Amino acid sequence: MAKLRKFSAYQRLERPYTRVSKFSNQNYVRGGFPAIKISKFDMGTPNGNYDTTLKLNVERSMNIRHNALEAVRMTANRVLEKALGKNYHFKIKVFPHHVLRENPLAAGAGADRMSTGMKMAYGKTIGAAARVKEGQTIVEIRVHKEHTKLGKEALNRAAKKVPCGCRIITG
Repeated sequence: MAKLRKFSAYQRLERPYTRVSKFSNQNYVRGGFPAIKISKFDMGTPNGNYDTTLKLNVERSMNIRHNALEAVRMTANRVLEKALGKNYHFKIKVFPHHVLRENPLAAGAGADRMSTGMKMAYGKTIGAAARVKEGQTIVEIRVHKEHTKLGKEALNRAAKKVPCGCRIITG
């Protein structure tokens, strides 16, 4: 299994490179869409009668990788499910649409003859990311008022899995 690149290579919001051709049927994003790791976007009991909504908002615009979103989901859901059973509603509000690519270059002896790199090299798909703007909600939890502290604890743990600062908003 190949090692993941440091996320600093992908965190900036840039225009995704798309193949452009003078023939319109050949304009496309090559390589297909990778399988995302997020298994569920909705957990708990969605149609329950809850009176408190807690949101996790990001503090700056960036890409968030799909495996980071899955870590957020697992961490927060574990805290809520142990204490409340199914008496909550947890929802991931973003979807990783943006395809991440890399053009791996060989390093070591003789690598200069094997691959010297290219400007605007297209690369292979290695994952997906959600493009989020400053202040956007990535996760929302709905609970009863007496479980607000537990919901904040779940979001506080989940915020540590996101590669930027987050703010918990009670509504």
